[in-house]
Amino acid sequence: MIRIVIAEDHQALIDGIKLALEYEEGFSVIGEATDGEALLDLVRKKQPDIVITDIRMPKCDGITATRLIKKEFPNINVIAFSMFEQDEAILQMKNAGASGYIMKNSSLKKLIEAIKVVSKNLLFFDDSIVAKDALTKEEIILSSREKEILKLIGEGKTSQEIADMLFIGKSTVDTHRKNIIKKMNIYGKTDLIRFAVERKYDF
Repeated sequence: MIRIVIAEDHQALIDGIKLALEYEEGFSVIGEATDGEALLDLVRKKQPDIVITDIRMPKCDGITATRLIKKEFPNINVIAFSMFEQDEAILQMKNAGASGYIMKNSSLKKLIEAIKVVSKNLLFFDDSIVAKDALTKEEIILSSREKEILKLIGEGKTSQEIADMLFIGKSTVDTHRKNIIKKMNIYGKTDLIRFAVERKYDF
């Protein structure tokens, strides 16, 4: 059972989400909050699996709340549910530790899909955000070694396993990973794994 807390300053929207999730097997909404401070109190008391939160909320905004939640409870996954698709807002939520970002004009089906994906400790970002943020192959030049390492990352190999397979040092693999992250303009280890698994590039 995926235990969910919803934070949104419009009660009608909370009610709509709850109604949709009630009919979804394996989901349980265990609490709701209409401001950031109430969300933090609720999370500390109930420790859900997933938090769905708006960014703009009274008393404590969703970005700050996400940062505090991830600091205290690293295993709780947060999905931003927002009307803002500005790069700054998305990046701030990513940096705060959010695992997902869904636009409020998306379908509830999309939100349900996001919950299922994020519950597996994977990332899920709205299609419009991914399209806006994605880089084309023409914009990125990876070396043959970087492509080789990216392919192995997509297969779930650790840096040490990759080093052993390619007969190079682990520190060399880690350096290549950092270079790939920089070239791809992504935000860290989790994003790197997601891109590798989704096969965004021809290997």
